[in-house]
Amino acid sequence: MQLETLLQQAEHAIKSTTSIQDLEQCRVEYLGKKGSLTEIIKTIGQLPPDERKLAGQNINLAKENIEQWIKEKSILLKNNQLKQQLEKETIDITLPGRDTGCGSIHPVTQSIEDLQRIFEQMGFISLEGPEIEDDEHNFTRLNTPPFHPARAMQDTFYFPNGLLLRTQTSAVQIRAMKYMQPPLRMISIGRVYRRDFDLTHTPMFHQIEVLVIDEDATLATLKHLLTQVLQAFFAREVTIQFRPSYFPFTEPSLEVDIGCIACNGRGTVCRVCKQTGFVEVLGCGMVHPHVLKMADVDTKRYRGFAVGAGIDRLTMLKYGILDLRSLFENDVRFLKQF
Repeated sequence: MQLETLLQQAEHAIKSTTSIQDLEQCRVEYLGKKGSLTEIIKTIGQLPPDERKLAGQNINLAKENIEQWIKEKSILLKNNQLKQQLEKETIDITLPGRDTGCGSIHPVTQSIEDLQRIFEQMGFISLEGPEIEDDEHNFTRLNTPPFHPARAMQDTFYFPNGLLLRTQTSAVQIRAMKYMQPPLRMISIGRVYRRDFDLTHTPMFHQIEVLVIDEDATLATLKHLLTQVLQAFFAREVTIQFRPSYFPFTEPSLEVDIGCIACNGRGTVCRVCKQTGFVEVLGCGMVHPHVLKMADVDTKRYRGFAVGAGIDRLTMLKYGILDLRSLFENDVRFLKQF
């Protein structure tokens, strides 16, 4: 009679549970080491020998029933739990999608595309060169032999094997003159590297190299070309000044400044132009005869001029950016302006 009552209680308790935790508690209560059914099993030894067999059979049958009820209830509870989870995590495909926003072209990339378009319309071809260069192309063939003082101006990143990160795209012009016959009009745009970091310099920056080799290449042609290119790039009249300078691979050499856009050329309390009213944007000049001879160009027939400009600085001036480092900090708030 005690076993029948226990079975009724166990069946009701098991089928009434609403969670896996409650079901586990029921299992421990009836089948655990100190459970109700276990206590009844302990009393078998107190029964007369002729009653023990039948009592054992009844207890085993009761244990099987309880285990079966627990198993069925466990499956039911787990299925209900999974159903609730699926309902909770169901995606309503009728809801409108979240706006992830539209990307935009980086201002430096915009400047590169503008310059490529301007020069291609003038008949220039675009060439590329390696960013990891050797000393021969980056310095020596540009009339900058070992221990030349101009090397200190570059502050170069060297590798242990003697190679280096190119300091200028001028190295591409050496390769172009080596494999292409004049007349030649080419540009090369790419990344260059120098040990420099401030408002108007970064260790990595983008540079454009312009090279013209022709029979009638002159300094006047160079100045006219730069004036046209800069005005087309900025899409307005810009104040341009040419200053004598020095580069080992050009002679004569010039530096080109444009009126500071940050202060409108006034130069008053301006960190960009350092109170001068002008910002240097490029270096240029007639290709040095030694450079032409090392490239096997007939200097009696051909002359050339070259231009090297920092695209990042041009971008800064075109879009009114006060700190060049902003172009490389990946601040989405800054980039969204463009």
